[in-house]
Amino acid sequence: MTTGSTVIPCLRYRNAAAAIEWLCETFGFEKSMVVPGDGDEIAHAQLKHGEGMVMLGSATDSEYGRLMKHPDETGGAATQTAYVVVRDVDAIYAQALAAGAKIAIEVKDEDYGGRSFSCYDLEGHLWNFGTYNPWE
Repeated sequence: MTTGSTVIPCLRYRNAAAAIEWLCETFGFEKSMVVPGDGDEIAHAQLKHGEGMVMLGSATDSEYGRLMKHPDETGGAATQTAYVVVRDVDAIYAQALAAGAKIAIEVKDEDYGGRSFSCYDLEGHLWNFGTYNPWE
């Protein structure tokens, strides 16, 4: 265990169950915890990717939910994005294309090192994947 902090992005989805499956199949996330909510809602989910994690749940009219806007409520503009360090960005890029992800920035070599691309998931959240690892 490190003595530093851990930052975990949190997202909300209108169809969180479908998003969980899509994120796992398309980007290689693994379900760590999925807590069902009322009806078809997901109260809380944790998806791991290597040493990283995202938390997500259903978009609801709750105290926390009212603090967030869905991408289609902002004209598609993102105020935050996640960057996921991967070993083979070209493989993830191919999976994203095959899953119908809208590519925002094509896969390319970066001036600062590594190779990366950006895409939108099935509900319009912006994701970044790359081989650049700032910890190395």
